[in-house]
Amino acid sequence: MAGGLHGSARTTPRVRAELKASQEGTRTLAARYGLNPKTVAKWRGRTGTADAPMGPARPRSTVLTEAEEAIVVEFRRRTLLPLDDVLGCLRETIPALSRSALHRCLARHGISRLPKSEEKTSQRKRFAETTIGYVHVDVCELRLADGKLFMFLAIDRVSKFTHVAFLEANTKMSGAAFLREVVAAFPYAIHTVLTDNGMAFADLPKYRDGPTRRYLGAHIFDRVCCENGIEHRLTKPYHPWTNGQAERMNRTVKTPPSRPSTTQASMR
Repeated sequence: MAGGLHGSARTTPRVRAELKASQEGTRTLAARYGLNPKTVAKWRGRTGTADAPMGPARPRSTVLTEAEEAIVVEFRRRTLLPLDDVLGCLRETIPALSRSALHRCLARHGISRLPKSEEKTSQRKRFAETTIGYVHVDVCELRLADGKLFMFLAIDRVSKFTHVAFLEANTKMSGAAFLREVVAAFPYAIHTVLTDNGMAFADLPKYRDGPTRRYLGAHIFDRVCCENGIEHRLTKPYHPWTNGQAERMNRTVKTPPSRPSTTQASMR
């Protein structure tokens, strides 16, 4: 049978063409081909021999609203992030979003695959080779039944050694306190810390130079870096993949396992 036929099809495009071209009666053709007379009449009344499209005339998500779907599409088109990164960035904003729902949404809008043209793709490169002690730091919000907490996370780019702390606020003091914890917890010296431009790690760009900076001094996170001989680097705005190791570990820590492992089940 020809490819692309309906799973329950009793006829092929060749048989359908013969039914349409024949001058014999419907019941005669039905008896000859072993078909229901209604099937013969249906194909004789159609203009083509291809199966009609199945499903709704206007495909839409059963999970996402139209507004949420528009957010997903616009975010993908602007950032050109991979599927899992889009899911991690939007899961807190759209709690109902799952990986399968995200993939179906992108496929409906024709953007399930990232463009291969150099003009359209973001110019991403592999991380430069570095030595142990290059640490990615990030923070994310955790919503609980009685409020919320902020999860601060640090992961070494080379060794993958990770330190996590749960704090009640996402402030400058919280960022500085977490960095002091990281310096004390890591079993080796840290030479570089990479963070985003959040308030816990850096001042707003307009306050990084000029009289405000001279009067108030450097951000407290930078001061803690200087105290410990650490170079503080910031990611480029709107480039979340630069700090992708921390973002990915955030999702790993926050996402509960789908089912207990065999070892966990045997221990219960």
